[in-house]
Amino acid sequence: MLGASLKPHRFSHKAVAKLASKGYEVVAFGLNEGEINGVTIDTKLKEYNDIHTVTLYMNPNRQPDFYEYILSLQPERVIFNPGTENPDFCKMLQEKEIKCEVACTLVMLASNQY
Repeated sequence: MLGASLKPHRFSHKAVAKLASKGYEVVAFGLNEGEINGVTIDTKLKEYNDIHTVTLYMNPNRQPDFYEYILSLQPERVIFNPGTENPDFCKMLQEKEIKCEVACTLVMLASNQY
């Protein structure tokens, strides 16, 4: 997850907690170091292998700094949560055969569509 927040009222915080509680292996990046339900929030980007899904909770204006990083992860899909929609980046992802979904991670989890 990119854009994880330590603030419990934020949707990104709730999504990390819900993903962890459902048994998903979660890695998270945010502005502040900390932990949510045993998931460490990193403030430095790390290399990962076998990332299936990147879920974004990041304003589209901030996303360009992360394009190269996200593409390097070679995920199967990227989920653009409400407020993060970015047609230009979505097109870039699709050109690399990465699925682009405009959806809400929390709704997907609640309805078993994740």
